[in-house]
Amino acid sequence: MYAIIESGSKQYRVSEGDVIEVETLPVEEGKKVELERVLMVADDGGITVGKPTVEGAKVMATVQGHGRGKKIIVYKHKKNYHRKQGHRQNFTRLQIDEIVTQVETEVEEQENGA
Repeated sequence: MYAIIESGSKQYRVSEGDVIEVETLPVEEGKKVELERVLMVADDGGITVGKPTVEGAKVMATVQGHGRGKKIIVYKHKKNYHRKQGHRQNFTRLQIDEIVTQVETEVEEQENGA
């Protein structure tokens, strides 16, 4: 089972157990995060594509840490002028715990109600 999620205007393909680096999230290390912008879910039953998101689907993840990416060098030059700049993008590292779909949510509600 895998899902396509959106975080920080970027899309990521995730499965349970994956570790991804997304744009910085204001969450402390070790806390759980719920990503609700799920664009597509694929499992044994087939593929579900959202319009624009899949209703009732969410991805649960744990924040492993924050960091800064590899330095990107920007070199600008003109006649008699040179400028070298560097940039490091901040990121949050997430461990994907589970992918929850609407069907699983309905089953859990029925079990809790019975």
